[in-house]
Amino acid sequence: MNKKKNSNQTKKQGKKQASPSPASSLRDKINEFRTFLDESKYEMKKVTYPGQKQTLTTCGSVLFIVTIIAIFLGVIDIFFAQILEIFLP
Repeated sequence: MNKKKNSNQTKKQGKKQASPSPASSLRDKINEFRTFLDESKYEMKKVTYPGQKQTLTTCGSVLFIVTIIAIFLGVIDIFFAQILEIFLP
């Protein structure tokens, strides 16, 4: 019975000794963050941004589609409003 208690105590003590110190854990986190920043900087160098012509073309297309959808929804709204006025005077 005493052997069992002693072995459990030894296991608990072994686990406590194996845990890293807070300073070591902080250093690991800082190193991980530095690695992340270095990798992010490397990836940002690979990015290609669109030129002025492509940006203006895309912006114009988006504005055109948004205008068409707005007109369509406005017409549908007026249509349903007229129907409701007929049925609910």
